[in-house]
Amino acid sequence: MRSIALILACTLALTGCMPMAMFANSNGASYSGKGNSFGTFVSSREVNAFCITPKLRFLIWDFEGHFGKKVIMNSGYRDDQHNSSAGGQDNSYHKKCMAADFYIPGVDKSQLIAYAMRNDGVGGLGCYPGRSFIHIDVRDRPRGYSRPVTFSGC
Repeated sequence: MRSIALILACTLALTGCMPMAMFANSNGASYSGKGNSFGTFVSSREVNAFCITPKLRFLIWDFEGHFGKKVIMNSGYRDDQHNSSAGGQDNSYHKKCMAADFYIPGVDKSQLIAYAMRNDGVGGLGCYPGRSFIHIDVRDRPRGYSRPVTFSGC
């Protein structure tokens, strides 16, 4: 019974997010020359979008569908060495395939933050003052939290 519920939930998530994300725009100079890692635009060859959980993939599709534009991921999965050189925490959700740093060309960072704050799928949110991207992860929110766990300038 539990597996049927999980399959149903995944199907509903796919039908709710993926179709809108499929129509997200990726035209313009901002996307020119960007790499592609498993269907996701990436800012460099070091960005790994392969190892991201389905929950994170659905969340990215949700952002793309909402804003009508594709995200460009600055950071996805990180192994221990990459995480250390990026200044990541030892318990980083990037190492668990559960986090992404991204921006959407033409969408103000404040709009991404506002959408993340009211999106139930976002477990953690980092805002990084002076940077153009946000961090989202799909951690479980602590009991009683109605918004994401925030850090780094949110």
